Amino acid sequence: MRTGLALGTNLGDRLANLRLGRDAVLALPGVGIPALFSGVYETAPIDCAPGTPSYLNAVMEVEYSGHVATLLEALQGIERSMGRPDKRPRNASRPIDLDILYCGNLTLNNEEVVIPHPRLHLRRFVLEPLAEIAPNRVLPGHNHSVLELLGELAADASVRPLGEKL
Repeated sequence: MRTGLALGTNLGDRLANLRLGRDAVLALPGVGIPALFSGVYETAPIDCAPGTPSYLNAVMEVEYSGHVATLLEALQGIERSMGRPDKRPRNASRPIDLDILYCGNLTLNNEEVVIPHPRLHLRRFVLEPLAEIAPNRVLPGHNHSVLELLGELAADASVRPLGEKL
């Protein structure tokens, strides 16, 4: 099933971190092609401590043939391997953040995972890159396309294209 993933980082070599995360995801069992990659966006930190570095964000869409809980566990393993601690304050700086945005038309809401991502439709830093690769996708639980959801958000100059591809 077509699966959307968000990648974010605000520590270290941010562009290299995104690309390492991308490559690690592509190497996971069950992840296949075709794979689509957005551009990279620089984003001001949201709800973070003063002085928090800006984030780089991107989105990728892959074909995934496994169970979503298995994918979540694998993504968390990539995060740990890249230096993200298991225990951390909410919105803390991190070398990599990998989120499942959607998995086909699947909807889940349990202790382990919520699919589609519960705040996806509110996040310009996710919708802008997602609109590059899947503008007409209608997410489970929504009646509007990604592009239409993006159009409903207020303009925000704190999300800007970096001019790099993931």
